[in-house]
Amino acid sequence: MKTGLLGRKLGHSYSPQIHRNFGNYDYSLFEKEPEDVEEFLKNGDFSAINVTYPYKKTVMPYCKLTSVAEKIGAVNTIVRQPDGTLLGHNTDYFGFYSMVKRSGLNPAGKKCLVLGSGGASATAVAAMMEMGARVVVISRNGGDNYTNLNRHADAAIVCNCTPVGMYPNTGISPVELDQFPALEGVLDVIYNPAKTKLLLDAEKRGLVTMNGLWMLVAQAKEASEWFTGSQLPDDCIENVYQKLRLEMENIILIGMPGCGKSTIGKALAEHLGKEFVDADSVLEKAEGRLICQIIPEDGEDYFRKLESQTLELLGKQSGLVIATGGGCVTREENFPYLRQNGRIFWLQRDLELLPTDGRPLSQMNKLEDLYSKREPLYRKWSDHIIDNHGAESLTVERILTILEGNS
Repeated sequence: MKTGLLGRKLGHSYSPQIHRNFGNYDYSLFEKEPEDVEEFLKNGDFSAINVTYPYKKTVMPYCKLTSVAEKIGAVNTIVRQPDGTLLGHNTDYFGFYSMVKRSGLNPAGKKCLVLGSGGASATAVAAMMEMGARVVVISRNGGDNYTNLNRHADAAIVCNCTPVGMYPNTGISPVELDQFPALEGVLDVIYNPAKTKLLLDAEKRGLVTMNGLWMLVAQAKEASEWFTGSQLPDDCIENVYQKLRLEMENIILIGMPGCGKSTIGKALAEHLGKEFVDADSVLEKAEGRLICQIIPEDGEDYFRKLESQTLELLGKQSGLVIATGGGCVTREENFPYLRQNGRIFWLQRDLELLPTDGRPLSQMNKLEDLYSKREPLYRKWSDHIIDNHGAESLTVERILTILEGNS
């Protein structure tokens, strides 16, 4: 059986690796220009395909539609029938519905703002209405738009169905959440980065948050069932989601200079099959000078600006183990750079065990003074605190236990 994904630009698609976990079938990427779509649908060599942007509406006239596809007004799964005709279905509906359930939010009777008016928006609207929500679509030009959000201060749920905040244009948000004092949770169909600015802002308020990765996996599970005609257990969504999340996630190591971030990072990367990156080394290579030259020659402020630029670049990427500089926590803007795709581990080691050779700030200041300023920030930024006084293998094992336990 030949299956795959139809779209225009598919270089960053996770669909092949997701489907490898769901079924024993070939799954390819079919990149087609608009003028080639009709010929592919009529004569392409496939048994079943998924469809992504920008062709979810384009393919509809060539298919007999399921009731779900008709309701959504878009097709993302096509199965060739025995007589050669095409059946068009939409598994995004199941994916979004499953995402809301996984988040723990209960939309029944509550106002839900759906940002955007495209295909993803139609899916969210249909699913939220099915769950009993009072849905309001916010678009740029509609009656409910971004200039009159004050109408909706009673909103309980915000769902972003726009590309605002998506890689590579991270760090921006479609709305300011302070406008919604009754908010309970925020959903974002974007999954790269794992935490958009919108979700990070929601986290600050202690709200329920969920990105689109669960939706992506859940819709693929249902698509696989349509491909094969066989039911899959619901718990396979959780298994594939956790596996993919770990693959995509950056592991961020913070802590005092000399606490072992590079040593532990390299060992972790080798174990996890990820790339190890030392942020200071990336900075030095880009600048053409060592940090021990940069700080004496141009000052710490100049160095910190370079460091922030480096972390902004690295934080957008996925699947890395990143060892950071000891003082990166002193600039607040670095936190969202690291947090958007990463889990942050603070490595602790006694000050008397920290080397100072080649570390200008450690030589220019008392370690006790540096630590007293940074300790509250390390604590605030970290998802997990790791003791690094014993053998390297023990520290690595502690981190792996957390990662593999999905803590």
